[in-house]
Amino acid sequence: MVSLTLIEEAEQDKTTANQFFKEKKYESAIEWYTKAIEKNGTVPAYYGNRSFAYLRTEFFGYAISDADKALELDRTYLKAYYRRAEANMALGRYKKSLADYDTVRRAKPKDRDALMKYKECDKIVKRMAFEKAINVDSLKKSIIDSIDLENMVVEDSYCGPSLDENFTVTQEFMQQLLSWYKDQKTLHRKFAYGMLVQIKKYFEQQPSLIRITIPSSNKFTVCGDIHGQFYDLLNIFEINGLPSDDNPYLFNGDFVDRGSFSVEVIFTLFGFKLLYPDRMFMARGNHESINMNQMYGFDGEVKEKYSKNMSDFFTEIFNWLPLCHVINNSIFVTHGGLFQEDGVLLEDIENFDRNRQPPDSGVMCDLLWSDPQSFSGRSASKRGVGVQFGPDITTSFLDRNKLKYVIRSHEVKDEGYEVSHDGKCITVFSAPNYCDQMGNKGAFITLKEDLVPKFTTFEAVPHPDVKPMAYANNLLKMSGFM
Repeated sequence: MVSLTLIEEAEQDKTTANQFFKEKKYESAIEWYTKAIEKNGTVPAYYGNRSFAYLRTEFFGYAISDADKALELDRTYLKAYYRRAEANMALGRYKKSLADYDTVRRAKPKDRDALMKYKECDKIVKRMAFEKAINVDSLKKSIIDSIDLENMVVEDSYCGPSLDENFTVTQEFMQQLLSWYKDQKTLHRKFAYGMLVQIKKYFEQQPSLIRITIPSSNKFTVCGDIHGQFYDLLNIFEINGLPSDDNPYLFNGDFVDRGSFSVEVIFTLFGFKLLYPDRMFMARGNHESINMNQMYGFDGEVKEKYSKNMSDFFTEIFNWLPLCHVINNSIFVTHGGLFQEDGVLLEDIENFDRNRQPPDSGVMCDLLWSDPQSFSGRSASKRGVGVQFGPDITTSFLDRNKLKYVIRSHEVKDEGYEVSHDGKCITVFSAPNYCDQMGNKGAFITLKEDLVPKFTTFEAVPHPDVKPMAYANNLLKMSGFM
């Protein structure tokens, strides 16, 4: 039995949390909803509200758990069905979302919003079923087989960056490309496809784990998520220099989605990779996948600027991106984090068959999705995918593989980076003011021969008036994920 005093205090905490939510201070809102729950855990709305705050911070696993708890308390609490549907939708689990939207639609047949979301989700489920029916993955031909580069005509009116008949990327081409993109112009599809054909052939020959040696005379730069923020990428190059033989870079995944200049980002990075294959490195992030791309904008952006055929080709290429890197046999770099199970060796990853969409569990899933936690052991992921790993897990993995520390990305940090696990786990995030609303700084890491990380932080720069998520899935926009 909850005392009257605690009930009143819990309501006050909820009111405080609601105000933080309105101010988009979602972490503070979560803190105060949690206080309300600790004082009175019998109110479904407290869990429903905290679930909503978790959605805004992209902690989709926690959002689902809170929605489940709210429904345990009251099966008629419709907001919980909404929250759970939105969390599963964000994770690409459309069938589960559809079931919850259907529950709301049946309970409130006159609710236009519920009906629209149900119809949009139903459309996605049917489209995915159709695509699965017509595609036999084991027999599916590469998009390369349908590309006739030789007969693609470059119109006389095109005056942008051009490649020779062998599609050789040069420094001059890259300088022209950056200026062309800065003016919001599109690279001709012939040259775009020529670059993609080359980059796919290159990545197909690479192992899943790439070993890098930093030349003694050079610095080496590691960047985190870019998320389609092309003008912030240009700012990194302005601060730190363009990639070159003397200025190597590693971009640690999530190049695309969210920001509405993802096409410009990915062709810039692929271009420098083709120009400096041994000095420019790229790892796959969880957003280099078909579910994320169809939901968060890259698929729509490529279709808008080029074609569905090219979007499908990107899916093939992303399947071949390496999963992680090891620098000077000492630093393990991957997008997400460490593993659900002990005993993983570098050799296991090096030989891993990565040519696929990320699974829901296992080594590949953990590399792309996992996050560190402050306490020992492992916990269920706040995202609903991957795992959360403690400092003891990090130490064990490093000791087993004779490494010094981990660099990973995947999480927004106020200062653009965070050092945790007694200095053995570093997060770097390079998309400042993420989605034009988070207010965070971006950061990158520079390393020299001593491997002591140096952090450089930077603010967001202005960009053309195209809002983040401009090409995102309609259902995502309906749910307010902007």
